[in-house]
Amino acid sequence: MGFLLPSLFLSLFVLFSQQTKAEDLDLFGNATTTNISSGSRKLAGRCNWFHGKWVYDASYPLYDPSTCPFIDPQFNCQKHGRPDSLYQKYRWQPFSCSLPRFNALDFLEKYRGKKIMFVGDSLSLNQFNSLACMIHSWVPNTRTTFTKNSALSTVTFQDYGLQLFLYRTAYLVDLDHEQVGRVLKIDSIKSGDAWRGMDVLVFNTWHWWTHTGSAQPWDYIQERNKLYKDMNRYILFYKGLTTWARWVNINVNPSQTKVFFLGISPVHYEGRDWNEPTRSCKSETQPFFRLKYPAGTPMAWVIVNKVLSRIKKPVYFLDVTTLSQYRKDAHPEGYSGVMATDCSHWCLPGLPDTWNVLLHAALFG
Repeated sequence: MGFLLPSLFLSLFVLFSQQTKAEDLDLFGNATTTNISSGSRKLAGRCNWFHGKWVYDASYPLYDPSTCPFIDPQFNCQKHGRPDSLYQKYRWQPFSCSLPRFNALDFLEKYRGKKIMFVGDSLSLNQFNSLACMIHSWVPNTRTTFTKNSALSTVTFQDYGLQLFLYRTAYLVDLDHEQVGRVLKIDSIKSGDAWRGMDVLVFNTWHWWTHTGSAQPWDYIQERNKLYKDMNRYILFYKGLTTWARWVNINVNPSQTKVFFLGISPVHYEGRDWNEPTRSCKSETQPFFRLKYPAGTPMAWVIVNKVLSRIKKPVYFLDVTTLSQYRKDAHPEGYSGVMATDCSHWCLPGLPDTWNVLLHAALFG
């Protein structure tokens, strides 16, 4: 093991450092090209939706948090006393085109009787809550049901037969309780059985891969029946994500299921990331408005991009990392009712609404 990990890390470093072109696929199986070194991207012949700026829009937010029954309390910053609301008033504007406005009636009609599942950690919960509220605000009198059972939550818009699911899994790969303790199995996805039969799958994972100490929910890592006490976290993430990619290749029928992967959602605990080292997200009230975010592209983004470039089935990359890095103002801060300072999740209404505007545009644009 002592030789394997440094060698693998060196291989990954060389692999990710090369200025190579990776081939991606859009939802319809068309090849598009992204240059990893420059981050430039064309989307199905359209402009780059992920290269733009935040602009003030008086018509925002897209819903009233006090009338949405689906917001997890930890994301309802106004309910917990956040005094400012300007963070709700920003709309993402690509430089060379405009995103189509979200239209829930169109969404409900086109996805009547369909199933959409978000799979991932609490950032997936953020996005799941957001989409449910965005739709509900257009049809506030329609019949809805909400159920939660272990890892699975469901919102159903009964008059349209549309079901939104959330499957909570921090790593996508399996985390099992066994005799030796809690084991993270980076080459196994038994829980994937619950993801079958969906019309849309939106995956997300990253934050929990970095947790250590008492915040780490596993005792051992298992790969090919071998147990490891620890591993370089980027290598670990790469291996786990490769297992997920293999699951998609084997189990997804692109004619029935559209697959998305949500890009790395940044945190804003360290003000040095935006050249203000004495600050965190706490009391931030405006986005970062300059184009080049000082912290640069996270290594986790590079790993996601590399894995997606090699996947055989069409997977649409919702590349929200940079536009989310700009939103140092949009976290719950001290207004979550759960954490003293939360600079990792996002207030609702807020940034995850834009993730769903991009999802809507990719599905219907």
